[in-house]
Amino acid sequence: MNPSSGRPLPEYRSVLAPFILNFVLEKRATGCKYDKAAQILKRFDGFCAERGLGSDGLTKETAMLWAEKRSGESDRTRSLRIYPVRMLAEYMLRLGYPAWSLPKGFVRYRESTYQPYIFTESELARFFERADACAPDVNSPVRHKVLPLLFRMLYGCGLRLSEPLRLTVGDVDTTRGVLTLLETKFGKERLVPMSSSLNERCREYMSGMHATSSSDAVFFPSPAGERYSERTIYEYFRRFLLEAGISHGGRGKGPRVHDLRHTFAVHCLKRWVRAGVHTAVTLPYLSAYLGHAGLKNSQRYLRLTADLHPDISSRMDEMYGALIPSPETTTEKTP
Repeated sequence: MNPSSGRPLPEYRSVLAPFILNFVLEKRATGCKYDKAAQILKRFDGFCAERGLGSDGLTKETAMLWAEKRSGESDRTRSLRIYPVRMLAEYMLRLGYPAWSLPKGFVRYRESTYQPYIFTESELARFFERADACAPDVNSPVRHKVLPLLFRMLYGCGLRLSEPLRLTVGDVDTTRGVLTLLETKFGKERLVPMSSSLNERCREYMSGMHATSSSDAVFFPSPAGERYSERTIYEYFRRFLLEAGISHGGRGKGPRVHDLRHTFAVHCLKRWVRAGVHTAVTLPYLSAYLGHAGLKNSQRYLRLTADLHPDISSRMDEMYGALIPSPETTTEKTP
């Protein structure tokens, strides 16, 4: 177990295991979740153990063998697989141990060109109408209570799908109207205020679903009483889109569940612009509310809002100026 977070650590077994373990512990001690990277390093550790590598440190030969492209592997997946090993090498070099670090940019990949789907208010109304019409099923007797509130919370609070699925009863404070989100994308805890209407729905849901539940009970329980999988929620999402008459282009083409979060951000900015509130005040709040690591990710919503609402575009140019990023063509990234 990791003493600083209580999260279990993978078991490493190669000659490089002590370095890998201490590297992961150091990353977590700085506040990083480092779960996916720890799993990638576990695979690298097994790779080294099976081939008897590591006795001479993390050599160029070892790094290059690990970096070889695998059958059917995309450049992005390959780059993400290589990155933690490059960071491990830099950690070892910092401590004075022999290691060779793959050069930055060793694998380049093209950033996704997916454009977020921003729902209109009419589409949202139709979508929630279909979610509300979801009937209980013999295999899922409370889905008619869970799903309407879950999807409203995704949009109404601009959440990532994993965030409401991790909520426990104790994380939902209907007295203050606040959600406590733990173990979020960047390993941070954040408090998310709810609108009065959403909070009232949570209060009604709580009284019907969790009148006798313990504080650690799953807030949105699956039929088995556990967390829903993201895949299951995505299937319901597609079903409600179809019933609402909203076209879906298939996986990777959207709309995606995550587009409810994008829609929340754009709708917030639209209301603020029309109210004449300046971005110097609003954008940092939006960034913190969404749990972004910085303002850069929030700024993209300025362009989306301007593109989708030409009637307020001139006002946005006047208020936001250079903060609105220009439309980006395909870009190359390295982790």
